[in-house]
Amino acid sequence: MPKRAGAEEVDIRGPFKSLPPGLHDRLRPFFADITEEVVRAIRTEIPEYARPTDDTYMQGVHRGVDHALQGFLERMAEPDIDWAPVKATYQRIGRGEAEEGRSLDSFQWALRLGARVTWRRVNALVDDGLLPRHVLGAFGEALFLHLDEMAAATTAGYTEARLHAAGELQQRRARLIDLLTADPPAAAEAIADLAHAARWTVPRAVAVVAVEHGPWSGTEPIVPPEFLARFDTQPAVLVVPDPEGPGRARAVAGALNGLRAAMGPTVALQEGARSLRWAAEALDLVRRGVLVGAEEDAGVVRCQDHLSTLLLLRDDALLDAVAERRLRPLEQVRPPQRERLAETLLSWLQSGRGVTEVAARLAVHPQTVRYRMRQLDELFGGLLHDPAARFEMQLALRAWELRRGAGFGGGGTPE
Repeated sequence: MPKRAGAEEVDIRGPFKSLPPGLHDRLRPFFADITEEVVRAIRTEIPEYARPTDDTYMQGVHRGVDHALQGFLERMAEPDIDWAPVKATYQRIGRGEAEEGRSLDSFQWALRLGARVTWRRVNALVDDGLLPRHVLGAFGEALFLHLDEMAAATTAGYTEARLHAAGELQQRRARLIDLLTADPPAAAEAIADLAHAARWTVPRAVAVVAVEHGPWSGTEPIVPPEFLARFDTQPAVLVVPDPEGPGRARAVAGALNGLRAAMGPTVALQEGARSLRWAAEALDLVRRGVLVGAEEDAGVVRCQDHLSTLLLLRDDALLDAVAERRLRPLEQVRPPQRERLAETLLSWLQSGRGVTEVAARLAVHPQTVRYRMRQLDELFGGLLHDPAARFEMQLALRAWELRRGAGFGGGGTPE
């Protein structure tokens, strides 16, 4: 391995070692003019650098060009010179471009333009007999190697800065999610300040989506930039601004791409904790098979479509206690008959106690309903005529129906 590394180092410096001794001294007197020509070309051809009235900026451009060309001469003079300090300089330039919010396109264009002007001027020196023609091959190879290394160092610095900035931005956005879902609510001023730092436009309202944590391992869903997302929590969280806006539901479904999720209610900015709480409860019902998302939402359950179910199934133990109290008479009959009586009682309670309507809902003969109702009257007696008891029976039976649809029962429910 060490030999290989050494070989690579020789290959990199080879073009400079191939240059004839003293060439840098013969070229140095011409490099001041070359520098001026490169600066003029950059100002003329690259719009971003065309700032003739900004002396400070143009002095910086001039220093940059001079630094690049003098560095090239130094490498010609000493092929084994330590490249690390120069590399560090261009990495700093790359970081600076990233911190200023610019792309590297103009800078890379300036590098190529500088190399092209330098190559043209050296060719002119050869044509004028001031340099031997045989130096052109090695000179050109060294020049473009120097260009490539400057570009690579600048790109490395730029990429490092962008990644660092992206990491800081993501941290701010994660903290913003914490503020938006805090209970008790965070101050509006704190949310606004952090939103500004996180480059997030504060909306009028939000909805929080709870997403079942998946084995993404670095391949988290890609969400629209106006959404806030945290996939390092359980459940994962998505904050959707102005969720009632056009196309928002499709955007959420598209981003999650079939993942199990539940979208909490639309709330004011400082009520995100409530939206998250409802979404998490709905997601639990999704896991249990009680709730299913609408087909047009690609499986994302919307709390606003299931408010009564969320209310009813919020406390299983409490429901079991109601069922134990109000449905205990059903335990006197065998399970198959118990289930038929429970279905009949629920339909009777829901349909205004009309036999014909109950029969239609259950797809049985009215006489069958009458027979079952006589059995229920024997089991429950006067409770069937007690409004409070009927209300609690209906709650317990509706919960039983939802649970049965999901494939499980509960204490005190018909089985």
